[in-house]
Amino acid sequence: MKYYVTCTDPFMSGWGEAENRISKFVIECDTYEEAKIVKYNLTRPHFNFKYVNIRIHKPNYPTDRYHTSIKTFAECTAYNHL
Repeated sequence: MKYYVTCTDPFMSGWGEAENRISKFVIECDTYEEAKIVKYNLTRPHFNFKYVNIRIHKPNYPTDRYHTSIKTFAECTAYNHL
């Protein structure tokens, strides 16, 4: 089973690839333990992400309102360790 940590990136929302849209960041994890580590790190104040959640279904955001970036746990070295 995969787990998905989802969040909104207020800094990247509204410009660049997310022009006029909300920037969503999704990290795919192989275990719940990995997802908990990622969630813990994303909620730290210096990262400034909002609405951080763990989901069991891969999110599918409407492309007219959201720009979605999906990475794996291994690709996200800034968030995958304690």
